[in-house]
Amino acid sequence: MNKIIISTALLLCSTAVFAWGQIGHRVVGKIAENHLSPKAKLEVQRILGNESIAIASTWMDDVKSDEAYDHTHAWHYTTVPTGKTYEESEKSKEGEVVQKIEDMKELLKNESSSMADKKEALRFLIHLVGDIHQPLHVGNGLDRGGNDYKIKWFYSNSNLHRIWDSELIEGKQLSYTEIVESIDFVTPIKVKEWQGLSAAQWANESATIRETIYPENGLEKIGYEYSYQFWELVQEQLLKGGIRLAGVLNDIFQ
Repeated sequence: MNKIIISTALLLCSTAVFAWGQIGHRVVGKIAENHLSPKAKLEVQRILGNESIAIASTWMDDVKSDEAYDHTHAWHYTTVPTGKTYEESEKSKEGEVVQKIEDMKELLKNESSSMADKKEALRFLIHLVGDIHQPLHVGNGLDRGGNDYKIKWFYSNSNLHRIWDSELIEGKQLSYTEIVESIDFVTPIKVKEWQGLSAAQWANESATIRETIYPENGLEKIGYEYSYQFWELVQEQLLKGGIRLAGVLNDIFQ
């Protein structure tokens, strides 16, 4: 009986943490849906069927537990050491996020790709565009993208990566649709500016942002002040991710 209770508690705990991390990806996916061209919207629907971009956005995390996808674990991130650019940085032989964004784009553009391959590639692409806009998915090569940077988030043990993946967003107690409704306002000039950059430039942008988000003076406990300081940046990164994902899909399916 005790084992059942403990196992259930652990399952609920891990599921809750995982679900909170999904909110950001779904925000990016929903914003992208809002900015698709009519043709791109039809093509995405043809590939995904009844699965929305927002729901498809978390699939790549869902399959982490499937051994068949172990080779994709390194795809979620890239490393750009402080003082270097993406172009100057050593690339993982297992693949990394910028390279894989480009690979999925090419697969989707290839008319000979099967429908099954296109569906998988589209799910990968949706997720990876979200990942690259989380600044700590462009790591400095020293602390596993902030995973080794231990912090107390309010009164709980955490790390900087987890705080940016989920806890800053989860702390607002908003659904992904509520966040989208509150931030999806962007001018055509800004859309053109954001969509005019390449995935490599997105990585450089995230690396620059990454340098600004480590707590000052190595603070080990953060909470309301940190959340207030960076919430606007979190929202902007989510919005950029969605607008850029829409741009990529509009280009693929033009």
